[in-house]
Amino acid sequence: MKGKDVWQEAKCFGSATVGSRGQVVIPANARKELGIDTGATFLVFTGPERGALVLVKADAMEQMINMVSERLAHIEKLLKVAKGSRREVNEKES
Repeated sequence: MKGKDVWQEAKCFGSATVGSRGQVVIPANARKELGIDTGATFLVFTGPERGALVLVKADAMEQMINMVSERLAHIEKLLKVAKGSRREVNEKES
């Protein structure tokens, strides 16, 4: 989804029903396309509205957190350089 609108990638795979034990069956075409195998672990979130349930594969969430952490570290370095440059300018003006 790099550089694409999230909704452009959104897809409906069909419907699912909650069973008596609280289980939901993910449609086979969704499992195949998304690489969901037996034993896959998901994080479960509420969506922006209370009527939505969002499942995110745990390994996908881990990758996203790692990417965000790397970008934040890069931004932190840029801020340190910017502060250092600003300090040098202020010292020269004094």
